[in-house]
Amino acid sequence: MNLVPDTSVLIDGRITSMIKTGDYKGATIIVPEAVVAELEAQANQGREIGFSGLNELQALCRLAEEKVIELKFSGTRPTLEQVKLASGGEIDALIRNIAIENAAQFITSDSVQAEVARAKGLNVIYLKPQVTDFVPLGIDQFFDEHTIAVYLKERICPVAKKGTINAMKLVKIRDHLTTEYELRALAQEILERAKRDPDGFIEVEKRGITVVQIGSMRIAIARRPFSDGMEITAVRPIVDMTLEDYVKADVIKSRLAGEKRGLIIAGSPGSGKTTLAQSVATYLSENGFVVKTMEAPRELQVPDQITQYTMLDGSMQNTADVLMLVRPDFVIFDELRKNEDFRIFADMRLAGMGMVGVVHATDVRDALQRFSDRVDYGVLSQIINTIIYVKEGVITRIYDLGFTIKVPDGMADDMHVRPVTTVTDYDTGALAFDVFRYDGETIIMPVMRSADRKAAPPPMVSRGIPAVPTVQITPQIRTPGFEPPSRNEGDERTAWKLSEKEIQREIGRYTDGVVDVQMISDTKAVVYIDDRDVPAAIGKGGKNISAIVNKIGIGIDIKPKSDLDKSKKDEDEFSLGGGVKIQTDKKQLTIVAPDHNGKIVDVFAGKEYLFTATVNENGEIHLSKNSSIAQEMIRRSTAGELIKLRPV
Repeated sequence: MNLVPDTSVLIDGRITSMIKTGDYKGATIIVPEAVVAELEAQANQGREIGFSGLNELQALCRLAEEKVIELKFSGTRPTLEQVKLASGGEIDALIRNIAIENAAQFITSDSVQAEVARAKGLNVIYLKPQVTDFVPLGIDQFFDEHTIAVYLKERICPVAKKGTINAMKLVKIRDHLTTEYELRALAQEILERAKRDPDGFIEVEKRGITVVQIGSMRIAIARRPFSDGMEITAVRPIVDMTLEDYVKADVIKSRLAGEKRGLIIAGSPGSGKTTLAQSVATYLSENGFVVKTMEAPRELQVPDQITQYTMLDGSMQNTADVLMLVRPDFVIFDELRKNEDFRIFADMRLAGMGMVGVVHATDVRDALQRFSDRVDYGVLSQIINTIIYVKEGVITRIYDLGFTIKVPDGMADDMHVRPVTTVTDYDTGALAFDVFRYDGETIIMPVMRSADRKAAPPPMVSRGIPAVPTVQITPQIRTPGFEPPSRNEGDERTAWKLSEKEIQREIGRYTDGVVDVQMISDTKAVVYIDDRDVPAAIGKGGKNISAIVNKIGIGIDIKPKSDLDKSKKDEDEFSLGGGVKIQTDKKQLTIVAPDHNGKIVDVFAGKEYLFTATVNENGEIHLSKNSSIAQEMIRRSTAGELIKLRPV
């Protein structure tokens, strides 16, 4: 009997076990060179599946030496062009051709490869994924009912983290050292199980690191060059909790049932965030909601009716695009880390989807900071309605977010009213933090309680300079019908002056000359600086000016100072008597006649008629400065002739 195995069979590892049980004893195993090349490439990339396949090949060589089977290698190594087209099936075609040339049975555990081989007329042996009768893994020997995690590294005695979620300790579980050979055997067994077990996934496969999820156990296999030695870390949950087991479960349920469907679960690593998240997911699913998860890697232990999604084509954005089409009621986003994760969470929540996110943070302020650095603080309360802080498996704090217009608590009384995101402690009802913009930065200000203010020590005086006292400002809570106080002209001038000083300070870093700032509106300014310093202020590709605009929040138009000097020279004004004036700048001529607004008038120079025009509601007539009529008026006025208007 001639057998041709493909790459998947050698990685799977079952062919040697089937030979040992007598199924293929005495058979001729023909290994295509394309299979060897593929395994070699994977091993060179530090991928664990490559080492697993090479170990299987070595086992076949030993069986051939023992005369149990005959082993041959056939074919040629794939060309560079075929390697580039591997994803399209070029290497798989090379492997099938070896089976055709040798009239051999083709053995594979890849369902697509099996179907293509059958279509080509080959005699195919398809090894289906094994679903039952799994023997315990070798790494299981290091676990008992109290073990949370096991750490194995070559030349080091195995250690484990044992206890409960709020009382853990690291203990040595064996006196003799772990060898690299032992770790390689364990790694191969883990990968074989992950390939066969329907509950097994290879979540991450990169150079020097492989992360596998088998049931509830997450296993990371590290090797050189990623790590300084081979290491296997296995973690599993030891607590199975429902939402009812938490003291503040009713509060969470009320948030999920109402409109406040943006929840963040925060806490330090190992505090029980993921356990709470999967309890929330299970509760929602059991109460008639369609629930999906976004995880990388997938580690939530949830019922089968909850579909667990990971990154699509290496991006969570692609996963989010799919979820927008699937339209679940809730999405559990496990572990927001990257900038893209926070942006995706905000986008999906603002689209109206219920979102529950998990964030690593040592306290609630850190969780807020991680969000406020990545999303606009003005919509923070629309993205996050509730923050749940977990410590040692217990919900210690629940915070609600709101939005109002007020002076931030604890700031000086000369600070003007601004948008503020408020963070309130659910248990006490007291304001805990104010989130607002100041000096171009997002500030998260802890709110001092009245009792703390009274107990605070008096301001200290250092080197004869008195400390600035803190002024308590009564928070203004937004209520239905509340309108922020309007800003009068004096407030506007003050705000513009502050903005001008801030812009002068930022632009002044790029010029030694005078920085002339002219505020056009609350969000726009024109800045004139020395001509030679304009390129430095703008920066390559606008890098410098973009950074300043993002920091200050005001649009800035940088112009050379020569333009300002020229415009001042171009501006002129002529008084014509009778309240009529002529104003000129570099673009237009304006006749100012406030007594004739809305009227049609004839314009005369002395007794000579020039033209007829309509005075606008502001009492002005506008002409292009380059027009012949405008130039004639300027010439006549300069010559001393009287320009007068006569209503028609």
